[in-house]
Amino acid sequence: MPPNMPLSDMAARNAKPREKAYKLSDANSLYLQVEPNGSKLWRLKYRFNGKEKRLSFGAYPAVTLAQARERQLDARHVLGNDVDPGELKKHAKRAAVVAGGNTFEAVAREWFLKFSSGWAASHSAKVLLRLENDLFPWLGSRPVASIEADELLATIRRIESRGALDSAHRCLGYCSQIFRYAIATARAKRNPAADLRGALPPTKGGHFASITDPEKVGELLRAIDGYEGAFLTRCALRLAPLTFVRPGELRTAEWGHVDLRAAEWRIPAERMKMREDLIVPLSRQAMGILAELQPLTGSGQYLFPTVQCATRPMSENTINAALRRLGYAGDEMTGHGFRAMARTLLDEVLGYRVEWIEHQLAHEVKDHNRRAYNRTVFLRGRKEMMQAWADFLDGLRVRKNVIPITSKAAA
Repeated sequence: MPPNMPLSDMAARNAKPREKAYKLSDANSLYLQVEPNGSKLWRLKYRFNGKEKRLSFGAYPAVTLAQARERQLDARHVLGNDVDPGELKKHAKRAAVVAGGNTFEAVAREWFLKFSSGWAASHSAKVLLRLENDLFPWLGSRPVASIEADELLATIRRIESRGALDSAHRCLGYCSQIFRYAIATARAKRNPAADLRGALPPTKGGHFASITDPEKVGELLRAIDGYEGAFLTRCALRLAPLTFVRPGELRTAEWGHVDLRAAEWRIPAERMKMREDLIVPLSRQAMGILAELQPLTGSGQYLFPTVQCATRPMSENTINAALRRLGYAGDEMTGHGFRAMARTLLDEVLGYRVEWIEHQLAHEVKDHNRRAYNRTVFLRGRKEMMQAWADFLDGLRVRKNVIPITSKAAA
């Protein structure tokens, strides 16, 4: 065939295999590659961002010359919009795999729906957020059966590298369950998570880091008052020591559970770790924070929604990340540490009854007959305690009435 002449269907049909692969060129960098085994493959040579690339259009004669030219024109249109047609094709393939239900994300969501019905709502929310934030962006579109241990480890290492070792362990555990489910439903043959046993350092045991020295608590409260990050995060930081609920209960707090008239936050059992309702009396200071917050989020579900989506609660990492921004390391103070702070100071400095404190912490408290108290027990005393606690924190904030932790007030 003369050079620079478009390829004819007859030339394509009559092309014979040779010892080495060779090309039959058409116009606009489209060519037919004839392989030694006799197969004939359509290819387009193009450049994107200064790099030479190849795009496959299928095999001849299943894809005719006319069809190959149409696909070449389509690719040129895509290039004209500053989009790489090769990457677009890969994305389409990934989307097709997702639609087929065999991707990691599809299997993981199926696993979650099947097993989460028996979980506490707070636990379900944590698992789903970890899947969506830490796993799906890197593994979600991959066929579940094709994921190898090294790829999984790279994803888990990303979580570990930001200092979230506990989350890394938990995500690896979720992956192991998801792969086992994939095997049980005939969509995978092995569990690569099992190969990573021992790949992560163990999590540190013991209690959550907390500040309990009154003078240092005052420093922390002043630092929180000066927080220059997002307004919602600042409000959550200010509310955390006043209510000392678990971080998951704080970040998923809903306006529908807050009774502003009664000054109570009534957390339903499904949101609680112990699966028991909890009434949190709201001090004047806590009510003041809610009054600031209500114009911004009061028309929605959550007190502290994410910036990106008003129908989802604040990330579980937000409070701890804010404390790091304030200069408090993970071994100094955590979002969970406000609970130990209250437990220590309410008992050892303010001298309140341990039963009141433990009940407000949503720990199980039993009477002399070993029966658990109901949710309203000690409520009047707990309301008094919560207001006294808020006033005490105000005193620490302005360096008033800083009582050494060694001296305990009379009960």
